Amino acid sequence: MHGQVTGPVYAIYYPVLAAIGVPANLVTIVILSRGRCGLSRCITRYLVGMAVTDLLVIITAVILNRISVIYFPVLFLSITPVCSLKIALINAARDSSVWLTVAFTVDRFVAICCQELKTKYCTEKTAAVVIGTVCSVSCVKNIPWYFVYEPLYIIDDVPWYCNIKLSFFSELVWTAFDWIDRMLNPCAPFLLMLLLNALTVRHILAASGARRRLRAHSNGDNQSDPEMESRRKSIVLLFTISGSFILLWMTYFVNFLYVRITNVYKISGFNDPKFILQESGNMLQLLSCCTNTCIYAVTQTKFREQCMKMLKSPMNLIIKIVKQCKQLNVFLH
Repeated sequence: MHGQVTGPVYAIYYPVLAAIGVPANLVTIVILSRGRCGLSRCITRYLVGMAVTDLLVIITAVILNRISVIYFPVLFLSITPVCSLKIALINAARDSSVWLTVAFTVDRFVAICCQELKTKYCTEKTAAVVIGTVCSVSCVKNIPWYFVYEPLYIIDDVPWYCNIKLSFFSELVWTAFDWIDRMLNPCAPFLLMLLLNALTVRHILAASGARRRLRAHSNGDNQSDPEMESRRKSIVLLFTISGSFILLWMTYFVNFLYVRITNVYKISGFNDPKFILQESGNMLQLLSCCTNTCIYAVTQTKFREQCMKMLKSPMNLIIKIVKQCKQLNVFLH
């Protein structure tokens, strides 16, 4: 059955992940949408889009798939048509999340390394078009997953659970679809982000050295450089987001390569090293949907300030209500 896991580690890990991931992404969406974090509208668009798709991954892949299977194995979500739809939605949300991270990396690469394209490409309008295109293509691309599965059991004419059809492994069309799907995620995003980050680092090193030499000749080494400081903040945000993505997807990517190269799909049990590697990759990959909020809090001062204001608002409201109640009580007596 697709996505079924057992064991105390998974039973604890996924509820904790959902308990952290859902509020963290909701807070991120609200704070960034207000536009008070000192980020450009273009960057804000991408970050909000990433937070929304990360939230959808947490809801579909963690809550509706992992947690529901662990705690409620016999539920309407396990009826075959619902199960098939759920799997298609999980893949669509995951692809959207991954490719929006790639799109953000491309946007920052253009902004840092391609000054001629920057004014045309790094705009709020372009970001909106890219986000809409990525999400739409991800949804359309994953429609075939709905038709991959058949019932594992039929009880009282009700089809239960999702079992991969044998034709998926034998028919050329399904084989091509599977390979295209795997190339588009995780292979292409993983390799693209490594390449873009490498090119960005090379450009930064060259540009920073040249700028320092120019400023040293013009007005001394000790002068502050507002442009370099602004660029530094953008670079820190880019590298922490893309670096976190690469690290957390590394195990998933290694497992994918191992399975494809060895062509070994059979797992003997929960203690099988292949199963442990596979599930470790899944756990870390899903964790990546919760890390961006921490990254913003660490790297963005204004985001931290807005976050603290949001956290203090309910407390301030409670204090205000208590004070008013005390005043009313004094007035009545």
